[in-house]
Amino acid sequence: MRRRSIEVDSLHHSGSPIPAASRVDRLVVTGGVYGMDPATGEVAVEAADQVRLTFWQLGRILAAAGACFDDVAKLTFYVKTKELRPTINELWLTHFPDPSSRPARHMLVYEDFPGNILIQCEAMAIVPDDA
Repeated sequence: MRRRSIEVDSLHHSGSPIPAASRVDRLVVTGGVYGMDPATGEVAVEAADQVRLTFWQLGRILAAAGACFDDVAKLTFYVKTKELRPTINELWLTHFPDPSSRPARHMLVYEDFPGNILIQCEAMAIVPDDA
């Protein structure tokens, strides 16, 4: 099968048949990844926790697809407020410490998130040949 759905436990699109990501050959593209706390099944209350959990959930999705953060080519962040940039940057530097090897990135302000979601990201990655 050329294309397959990528699912991870405790991250879902409410009432929707949409997978967390799709893998076509070596290309992985996520849907909206957000800071759902797996312990509660709810979106984290604090903005910093949402950012941390968004990166954590993204790592889980990438792993389920056979990829990792090193395989990410682009990340797009949708944020309720641009004040989240420093918090995103902190985790960005943790996951992509080498300035000569970082994915492309774009951030857009989006005010129509459901509930208390403050951040979502979408990623594109290429799975290594040997995965």
